[in-house]
Parts: sequence; structure tokens; C-alpha cells
Amino acid sequence: MILMEQRELGRTGRDVSVVGQGTWQLGGDWGEVREEDAFDVLDAAVGAGVTFFDTADVYGDGRSEQLIGRYLKERPDAGVLVATKMGRRADQVPESYVLDNFRTWNDRSRANLGVDTLDLVQLHCPPTAVYSSDEVYDALDTLVVEERIAAYGVSVETCAEALTAIARPGVASVQIILNPFRLKPLDEVLPAARAAGVGIIARVPLASGLLSGRYTADTVFAPEDHRTYNRHGEAFDQGETFSGVDYGTGVAAAAEFAGLAPEGATPAGTALRWIIQQDGVTSVIPGARSVEQTRANAAAAALEPLSPRTVDAVRDLYDRRIRAAVHGRW
Repeated sequence: MILMEQRELGRTGRDVSVVGQGTWQLGGDWGEVREEDAFDVLDAAVGAGVTFFDTADVYGDGRSEQLIGRYLKERPDAGVLVATKMGRRADQVPESYVLDNFRTWNDRSRANLGVDTLDLVQLHCPPTAVYSSDEVYDALDTLVVEERIAAYGVSVETCAEALTAIARPGVASVQIILNPFRLKPLDEVLPAARAAGVGIIARVPLASGLLSGRYTADTVFAPEDHRTYNRHGEAFDQGETFSGVDYGTGVAAAAEFAGLAPEGATPAGTALRWIIQQDGVTSVIPGARSVEQTRANAAAAALEPLSPRTVDAVRDLYDRRIRAAVHGRW
């Protein structure tokens, strides 16, 4: 196994690798993935030094959790912290976020993962009002007391939601979209998280693959791929797909970003390295559907920090091409 830099994940008190493994892809929402290929991806991640898997109870209707559970049963020595999410299995109204539902969702995730206590459970981008509810945090605290979960956090769509959650003393971590096409969290969220001792998990780090530089305006994605059916927020928040950037705009900006990659680094590796070196980020969780992608993602942890000149160029690219495209929402 390769050794990778570890950082403390906020109020969990546990260390995780700076590059984690996102497993949305393994659920099937990016196209079908065979079980043996999924196990190969997870094994490649662990071999590359990854000690953090991120999943959710709705990824493939629980398939992602089940695959992780079966894999870790065979690899109890892997030392992986597994973060899952809950909340998207019910109507998206604040009234769904109550203790009885939390217990039901937790029981299903514990069974899928084959554990008695979940390492970290995150509210999965619930309605905005949920982040301000005392009753919700009381219920989460109850789950900790009952030893159903060891810690809890939130996954958010907006900086305002993140800031609301960070102010709560029991919140261990915040998962938020952060990449060179999504810079707003740098100015608002990361400083607040650092001050509060809350971990930051950077998701959608490659803007749904745009920042890999592999796609063109003519690329066609599979019908079951959310990059086909959710470009305008038809199925869930638009910001989850291509970071909310219009596809044509994103492709053009990604081509320019690729030119910023240092010698010997890929565009994807450059994007991940940029995230890793942001002050306050605990871990970045790129997904992968192949062993090669997994190893390439993990290798970003070993890249030299980007120069101030490159960092400034990323900000300039965002200001010129992206800021107006997302209308300031994110």
C-alpha cells in the first residue's frame, strides 16, 4: 500500500486520506458498472493509500453501500472510514427529517454496509429549512447516543447552508461542491470551517468530468447517465451536474484549464491538486469507474503544490468564463 497524507476529519477525531474515493459511480447513475469492476476500483483505491470512502443510501438504491460493505468484509485491515448519506429516500420536505425516519434509514445503511455503527452519516442535501431545525440536530445527537452513528455531518448545495450547519456544535463535517469552476466556498465556507474545527469534504471535484479535459461539445453520454438527464436540473439540483455550468461553456473553459496543467500533470490531477492545497480542505472525493482512473486520482496527492501563478490563473479563468454562467448562485 502507498502512504498518502492524512488529515483529521473535523470533529470525528479520525484521520482520512486527502484523496478519498467517491462511489456514486458504483451505484450505476453514471452507466452500468459490473460488481467485479467495482471491487477492483475499491481495491485500487486502498492500494493507492485511500482511507476514506464516500457513499449514500440512494446511490443505485443502496448498491454502492452494499458493494462497499462486501468489499470491506474481505478487507477488514483496510482502515477505511466510510461516510454515507441519508434523506433522499423520502419526499423532500422538512417534515421528512425526523427521528423515526432517521432510524429507519440508518438501519438500512447499517445492513447494507454490514456494520453496527456507521462511521459518519451526512444529511443528503435536504431542504434548506432542515439546516436550521433544532429538532433535526437533537435527533442526530440521539443517533450518536444510541450508537447507530459515530458522527454526523451535512452535504450542502449552497454556501449559506454550509455556514448554517457549521455553527452547530455537533456537526463534524460539511461536504460541498468545490473545484476550479466553483470558487465561492473559498471565500465564505472554508474560513468558517477552519475556525470551528469542522472538516471539509470537497465533492464534484472534476465538475462531472469536465475538468478531465476528455469531453468535447460533441460528446454523447449514456441515457442513464445524469450528465444526460439532469443538465438543467430535471431530476435533482442542477449544480450537481457539471457544477451547474452550461455544458458548452464548461467544455470551452475546461479546454483553457487544461493549458494550465504543469508539465507531467493531467488536467484532472491539476484540478485535484488545486483542491487539496486549499486551506481548510480535509479530503477530496473524486469518483471513478476504472482502476486506471482511481490510481490517477490518488496520484494527485503526490503532485507538487501548484505555483501562485497557476492559482491566480485559475481564479482569472473562473472570473472570465464561469462566474456569470452560474449567476452567483453557487
